[in-house]
Amino acid sequence: MTRIATTHVGSLPRSQEVVDFIFAREKEKPYDPAAFDAAMTRAVDATVARQKQAGVDIVSDGETSKISYATYVKDRYAGFSGDSPRNAPADLKLFPGFLQRLADEGGTPQYARPMCTGEVRSKGQGELGKDIANLKSAMARHGVERGFMNAASPGVISLFLQNAHYASREAYLAALADAMREEYETIVVAGLDLQLDCPDLALSRHMLFTELSDDEFVKVAQMHVEALNHALANVPQEKVRVHICWGNYEGPHVCDIDMAKVFPVLMQVKAQYLLFETSNPRHAHEWTVFRDRKDEIPDDRILVPGVVDTTTNFVEHPELVAQRISRFTDIVGSDRVIAGSDCGFGTFAGFGAVDPDIAYAKLKALRDGADIAAKST
Repeated sequence: MTRIATTHVGSLPRSQEVVDFIFAREKEKPYDPAAFDAAMTRAVDATVARQKQAGVDIVSDGETSKISYATYVKDRYAGFSGDSPRNAPADLKLFPGFLQRLADEGGTPQYARPMCTGEVRSKGQGELGKDIANLKSAMARHGVERGFMNAASPGVISLFLQNAHYASREAYLAALADAMREEYETIVVAGLDLQLDCPDLALSRHMLFTELSDDEFVKVAQMHVEALNHALANVPQEKVRVHICWGNYEGPHVCDIDMAKVFPVLMQVKAQYLLFETSNPRHAHEWTVFRDRKDEIPDDRILVPGVVDTTTNFVEHPELVAQRISRFTDIVGSDRVIAGSDCGFGTFAGFGAVDPDIAYAKLKALRDGADIAAKST
C-alpha cells in the first residue's frame, strides 16, 4: 500500500488576536511591533500543531501574517499607492440580488488595493524572514518534516494591484517578475517548498478580462506564465507548487472558463506540483479533463487535486474524499497524487466562509479519505 500524502492550498483561519493586529497595521493605527511579532509566532505554532493533529503531511504557516494572499505585496514592495478600482466578478453581476445580499451581509472582504504608481522594488526580505523563521521553528517543535510557503505570482499581483505606471501589461509583469524573484528564491533556499498562487490563470477571465474571447484570454494567461517562469529561472522545478482557481467564493460561477481551455497553460508552468479545484459543484466534473488528456501531462508533474471544498461548512465524508482521490490515482498512479483542498480556508484576514474548527475537521477528513484511497491502490 502506497501512503497518499495530504496538503492544502495554504491560508488557514486566523485568530481574532492576529486579525486585530493585521488590521491595526492595515489602517495605520498604533500597535506594538514586538507584540505583533510575538502574536504571529504563537499563531503559526498553533496552526502547525493543528495541521499535524489533523494529519496534514505538508504544512504551511497559514499565511498568518498577511492581510491576503495577493495584496500583502503592497506592504513589502515599494511602488504602490492610492486605490485600484473594484470590479465584481461577472457571474455575480448576472445575479444582482445575490450580489446585493453579499454586500449587505458583509460577504465581501474589505482591504486596501493600491495601484502600481511607481517602480516596483523590494523593501527587503525582513518580513518574509520572520514568516520563514516562524514556520521552521513550529515545524521543528511539532516534528513536521515538510512545509511550504505561499507567494503571489506576478499575474495575480497585476490582477489586484493594477498598473498605472508601466507602459504596458507586459512591462508591468516583467517588473513584477524581477521584483518577486528574490522572494521566491529565499523561500526555497530556506528549505521550504514554494507555492505560487495563480488565480490569474482562471479567475481573472471573469473578473478583469471579461471583454476578451476565451482564446484571447488564453494568450494573456500564457503571457502571465512566461513572466512567472522568468521569475523562477533559478528555482528548481521540483521545489515549486502552483495553484490555479476560479475564485474562492460561494457564488454561481457560471462565467468560469473551462479547465479544458486553460489546461495547456497550466502544464507550461515551471512547477512540479499542480493544485486545482475539483470539489466544488462547478468544477467537480473536470477530473475527466485529466483522464482524457493524460498524454499531455508531463511525466514529472504531480497532481494535487482539491478533494475538499473550501466554501461550505459541510465536512466531506472520507469515503467521498477517497473516491475523488482515486479518480486521479487511476490516471497517473498513487505516487503522483497528493490530496489537497480546493483553495484556502483564510484567503483574507478576518474573512472566510468556513468555521475555523470545521476547516480542521475537513483536513482530518482529507487524511482519513487519503488512507481509504491508499488501501485500494
